[in-house]
Amino acid sequence: MEDVLSLDHVRLTNRPLIVCDIDEVVLEFLTPFRNFLRASGRDLLPRSFRLTGNIVQLDSGLPVADDFTKDLLEEFFRLQDQWQTPADLVVETLARLSAEADIVFLTAMPPRHAAVRRALLDRHGLHYPLLASEEPKGPIIKRLHDARDMPLVFIDDILRNLQSVRTHAPECLLVNLMANAEFRAMAPDPGDGILKADSWAEAAVLIRTHFLR
Repeated sequence: MEDVLSLDHVRLTNRPLIVCDIDEVVLEFLTPFRNFLRASGRDLLPRSFRLTGNIVQLDSGLPVADDFTKDLLEEFFRLQDQWQTPADLVVETLARLSAEADIVFLTAMPPRHAAVRRALLDRHGLHYPLLASEEPKGPIIKRLHDARDMPLVFIDDILRNLQSVRTHAPECLLVNLMANAEFRAMAPDPGDGILKADSWAEAAVLIRTHFLR
């Protein structure tokens, strides 16, 4: 089914715009997902920067099939409100940044789980608008920002999403941020034009510097 994303509920002001990915950026993902797997006799091994091939059965050590990995992710997202928590410093950092900029969440999670995610974010005081789509993020941010002559920031943990935004919104400040330090150490280098931050404190400095240009 076509993933049609409505932006009607997002109301931007005449201020800079910060767009944040959710998993591993705003909400912890890898640590809760690993706990979820262990509760059902499986584990996520930090052997490479991917999920497929690294989810194993605890009793045998054998990796689960790729199709079953998709099933496990589906179940995790269905139950995300029982497992996921905010990344370190994100709540207070975004609260301070919201005094200077509009903030929008853009998650690549299947839209059918958006209501559960919305309730989870609200529970932790993260009331910023939420967009859920499995389409490339670059065109979405281009539509969202449109022709506004204001600073634009995009924060994500996955390189292909950052590259997509660089293609469609070249004026955007791109920040690579990942909550899980173990997997972050195995992430590919983002290359020129994408800044790395190891924490929300570092990300906030990069964002404010961009706003002052």
